[in-house]
Amino acid sequence: MAVAEEDVDAYPPPGIDMRRPSVARVYDYYLEGTASWQIDRKFGDKVLAEFPMLRPIAKANRVFLHRVVRNLIKAGVTQFIDIGAGLPTMQHAHQVADDLAPGKTSVVYVDYEPVAVSHSQGLLEEHGDPRRHAAVHGDLRAPDRLWKQVADTGILDLDKPVAILLIAVLHVQQPASARSGDSGDVGPASVARYRELAPRGSYLAISHITDEGVPSHYDKQLVKLKEMYDSNSSPVIWRKQAEIEALFGDFELISPGLAWTTEWHPEDASPTEPEIAFASPNESLILGGVGRKP
Repeated sequence: MAVAEEDVDAYPPPGIDMRRPSVARVYDYYLEGTASWQIDRKFGDKVLAEFPMLRPIAKANRVFLHRVVRNLIKAGVTQFIDIGAGLPTMQHAHQVADDLAPGKTSVVYVDYEPVAVSHSQGLLEEHGDPRRHAAVHGDLRAPDRLWKQVADTGILDLDKPVAILLIAVLHVQQPASARSGDSGDVGPASVARYRELAPRGSYLAISHITDEGVPSHYDKQLVKLKEMYDSNSSPVIWRKQAEIEALFGDFELISPGLAWTTEWHPEDASPTEPEIAFASPNESLILGGVGRKP
């Protein structure tokens, strides 16, 4: 028997914080997924009322992820770690990979949001391969522990090159734990550790919102958007291009370098994906790139 949406919202799973909208579930709502709760949809509607372009921006970012996976498979990559993977709306990485290289790739999804992990596990149980796919509940801010969790799945050989995907996650502030004694955002330090852990020949893919080089009519909207997230959900950070490039460290950016999502290897788009048109590429607001560890 189907459960009414209002009944689902009345009984969230254990461990779900219903006091604040979840970044992952709100993002799923922008992608027109079905894994959000009433609190997420209410916040999402307020955001979209102020900034309706956020829905196509989110979809363009998802298509960027798909292009990255296809591009890296063509470069010989077979192992992927998707950190902050979110919910499986508009195809997860393993689905894109299996379309291009059936049975030849392995993917481990990691997220801190219990709903995202649960949905990913459900998807993998129905459409995945337990020998090649797994989803774990992990924390981006604890790289060594997360790396061990990935290794413990037995899905990947972490002595061989992997592709680490950090797609639309680092512009969400990563606060240090109260016990660590650190302050502010620990995202860059965490990424630096992932770069150290990755074997030579590995890849790092990042997409990140910026407030630099965007159309002037977005300036006030981005300030308002940040205020809304900082006050109602999770605080966010809009980094400059140089700051985003710094996240790659000594990894060598592959062509075309850091680019607006719509301009990063458009030839790797699938004909089945939605066409997302912007008046200019910088309306996508998100810069993306892929670096390789020398």
